[in-house]
Amino acid sequence: MRKAFLLLALLAAGPVPAQDDFDNWLGTFRQDARAQGISSATLDAALSGVAPNARVIELDRRQPEFLQTFSGYLGQRLTAGRVARGKVLLEENKALLDAVEQKYGIPRTVLVALWGLETHYGTIQGSLNVPTSLATLAWDGRRSGFFRGQLLDALRIIDAGHVSAADMKGSWAGAMGNMQFMPSTFRAYAVDGDGDGRIDVWQSLPDALYSAANYLRQAGWRANEPVALEVRLPEGFDWRLGRVEHRLPMADWKALGVQAVDAEALPDVTGRAAIVLPQGWQGPAFMVFDNFDVVMKWNRSMNYALTVAQLSHQLAGGHALAAREGETGALSIEQLRTMQQALNEIGIDAGVPDGLLGPRTQTAIRVYQALHQLPVDGYPAPSVLAHVEQTHAAAAAAGRLTLTPAPTFADAGAPP
Repeated sequence: MRKAFLLLALLAAGPVPAQDDFDNWLGTFRQDARAQGISSATLDAALSGVAPNARVIELDRRQPEFLQTFSGYLGQRLTAGRVARGKVLLEENKALLDAVEQKYGIPRTVLVALWGLETHYGTIQGSLNVPTSLATLAWDGRRSGFFRGQLLDALRIIDAGHVSAADMKGSWAGAMGNMQFMPSTFRAYAVDGDGDGRIDVWQSLPDALYSAANYLRQAGWRANEPVALEVRLPEGFDWRLGRVEHRLPMADWKALGVQAVDAEALPDVTGRAAIVLPQGWQGPAFMVFDNFDVVMKWNRSMNYALTVAQLSHQLAGGHALAAREGETGALSIEQLRTMQQALNEIGIDAGVPDGLLGPRTQTAIRVYQALHQLPVDGYPAPSVLAHVEQTHAAAAAAGRLTLTPAPTFADAGAPP
């Protein structure tokens, strides 16, 4: 009866994989795991009697309805309460943070910002059993290879004695502990910060913070350089320069008239920096540095990396954003698909219309903006959608829709 109910729930969550016999899949997996050296005791503790979790599959398949603006993302996460709590924890854990910073060179405010964003300073770490969640996702088939590897690593962590199978709790996707490490990240970077012989990223704050700092340093952190800072752009700034892949030496940005919003001057850094416009030309502008790329390795979201930088800035006593939010309103995923399809049909290659704002779509938007003398920021603002739809309608009325090769960003006059 329980299995029949479960299968109905899984069917409601979406199509079940072709390999829909979880018990058979699990039996084969156990054999493979045992052959890779994982003990029978760990396999029994983690996987005996386990059944797929329909809620995990539902969450994995859930798609957002709307794109989220930077201001909306920041407003939900960078709250006065989170800043205030972070400042208290900075003081309470001063000795620990001193030691971590001295060993790894990672600013304490960056570590505490990551801690605050990941789990609200350890208070929301996830309550789902990680082996069950990962087994569900590995069986489900949508990203089975990735989650199968994560499940094997989770079992190796249990086998090494760091945590029991019952106590290995985390998010629906298997992220664990104060800093939400995936099992593979744990195995590659987690360290025993408190010296007790095991790594407990759930209950031991030294283990969690030392592990996070170790990850950042190995990912390429550059000491004494920021992640990102808000800047003021000069009158007549060429918006085509505002993209993360366009890196210039600091001297070049200064020569163009870019200034820090803070009273202090732009920092002297050895690497190159970029200007990003997370909510288009009307919104805030940030200069991002090599450490921005490091945070992006932690989480591949520009909004996330900028929020880490801004929370860290405020934890250190800095100001809130000075710039206005930018154009209000967010496109729905369906509206972005409409924009992508329309761009394709007027001869600007936006790729497969999937509702995802990837580099190809952003480049297509920039090409369109350049061709139509709009600010070239690559941002899918509602006003840009309206402009594209108007152009598409005119082309359709004139019989000029096409899917021929599209102009490139360089053809539209992008700077090198």
